[in-house]
Amino acid sequence: MTTLKINGKEYSADVPAGMTLLDFIRDVVYLTGTKKGCDNGDCGSCTVLIDGRAVLSCITLALQAEGHSITTIEGLASGEGLHPVQRAFVNAGAIQCGYCTPGMVMAAVAFLSENNSPTEEEIRCAMAGHLCRCTGYENIVKAVGVAAKELAAIVAGISRKKEKERNV
Repeated sequence: MTTLKINGKEYSADVPAGMTLLDFIRDVVYLTGTKKGCDNGDCGSCTVLIDGRAVLSCITLALQAEGHSITTIEGLASGEGLHPVQRAFVNAGAIQCGYCTPGMVMAAVAFLSENNSPTEEEIRCAMAGHLCRCTGYENIVKAVGVAAKELAAIVAGISRKKEKERNV
């Protein structure tokens, strides 16, 4: 029996040794936001976060993810609405057919957690492993840049709030 923690919830199932994390997410847990594109690690559509790090779920075995925290696109939004990266993709028009969008959003979330003030070139490099046939990438790069600024403002606001609380 394999137990995986996905979006804060535990799911247990008998898993064949060769089952990918992507198939576990889609076929066992029935979360379909994570897309099956190329099924060999080339397109990025299946990107999820494992312990905050972007991974291609189509080439990661489900058994390898046991004991780790997995986040899918469904786990990003909160009761307060869309995650800032999701919101930026919508507002920047970085979604067309939407098939590649979940993987790109997850990759951008991981990237921005490590680089909160990226250059356009750094954004392009971070998103290079993600294929999109619809958008031409300009709005995707724009969305990641906008999200970076919003996330930086949120972090700055939290820091100011904590500083005020210490001074009270």
